[in-house]
Amino acid sequence: MTTLPPTTLSPSAFAALFDHTLLKPEATPAQVQQLADEAVEHGFAGVCVNPCYVTLVAKRVTGSAVLPVAVVGFPLGANRTDIKIDETLRAIGEGAREVDMVINSGYYRSGDKSPVRHEIAAVVRAARGVPVKVIIETAYLAPSEIQELSLWSAEAGAAFVKTSTGFSPRGATTEDLVLMRSALVNHPKVQLKASGGIRTLESVLAMVHAGADRIGSSSSVAILAAYAQAAAGKV
Repeated sequence: MTTLPPTTLSPSAFAALFDHTLLKPEATPAQVQQLADEAVEHGFAGVCVNPCYVTLVAKRVTGSAVLPVAVVGFPLGANRTDIKIDETLRAIGEGAREVDMVINSGYYRSGDKSPVRHEIAAVVRAARGVPVKVIIETAYLAPSEIQELSLWSAEAGAAFVKTSTGFSPRGATTEDLVLMRSALVNHPKVQLKASGGIRTLESVLAMVHAGADRIGSSSSVAILAAYAQAAAGKV
């Protein structure tokens, strides 16, 4: 039996940590509909999907508190900035209430970092108040780079810094989150989203303990069930 920390969230509050996610290229409309229905049923924070499914999700979650979430520049981040801006505007126009944007890791790693900083700010401006999560793809970054990109995201007005796409060599780690949080000491309102490879209750609890405010996972239903069981075992 998993041991929960003393300040255990209720199952409904725990569910509200999750962006219920399906970003596989072979995902079908029927699977996305099921994803949205599960999010409404369980009270997840959002449904994170590829841009072509934003309209479907927005209609499916109408009347609930669930947020349609669109990825932008996904999964490589190698689109031009104007294309990412267009994706952002279209997604918001079709009902997205949050946007998860992938940075251009190639530009950043080349040493010519200014286009990346500009792009983050440009997408946040284009979103016009719709929360933007900046996916910095921590698998490719040194600790100081994780901190630098986290700070840039905060300074640009992003709502979240997000660890990973789930398509890189590794997903989120607790060490990533600690580094990200350390860069945001002067930006306490900026939140962290952990994503990529998060499939168990134990991994979620570790991420939350390390500072995650939101969890992106395709295993949200199973993790929530495990949490409810563990919480019941404490009574």
